[in-house]
Amino acid sequence: MRRAGPGAVPRGAGGSAQARRATGGQRALTSVGAGDPADTPDGAGTDGTDGAAGDRRQGDTAATATARQVSKLWHITLSVSGPETPLTEVRRGLEQLAHDHPFLLTSRYATDHAEIRYWEEARDLHDAAAVALRLWGEHRSSAQLPPWLIVGLEVIDRETYHQRIAEGYGPPPAAPVGVHPF
Repeated sequence: MRRAGPGAVPRGAGGSAQARRATGGQRALTSVGAGDPADTPDGAGTDGTDGAAGDRRQGDTAATATARQVSKLWHITLSVSGPETPLTEVRRGLEQLAHDHPFLLTSRYATDHAEIRYWEEARDLHDAAAVALRLWGEHRSSAQLPPWLIVGLEVIDRETYHQRIAEGYGPPPAAPVGVHPF
């Protein structure tokens, strides 16, 4: 077995590492699909093809990566409820949650329930809802939140949120940003 350092060229790869470094050349990093020997760094297939299939796959991968990066803003309203907890503890926990989760718009609370409203950036509704459903549980111990359960979740896109506000029947704007009693 031959061990080589970073930048070393495997045997049979054409040219030496020293020659490539001397001319200022760099090794290109490429992504190779699992189990697809037709994709090679130079674009030529090992089966004698000209690599056009590899080029198509690279284009598809770039399109997929671009689609994956597109995200939207989603307005989240998370409702939690449970056994009565002193108001000071609820307030302190929600204030810590607001500190830990900086996109929190507003929280309203009582001794046995709370409503948290914030904006989440996500690719689609499924991702936004998944993140929202994890929020309370993931921050329960760090923010010392009450042991309440999620009893409601609303996820709407930005356009729907603004349409509701404009028509006067949506949730009231989160004007008083922060943590407030009901």
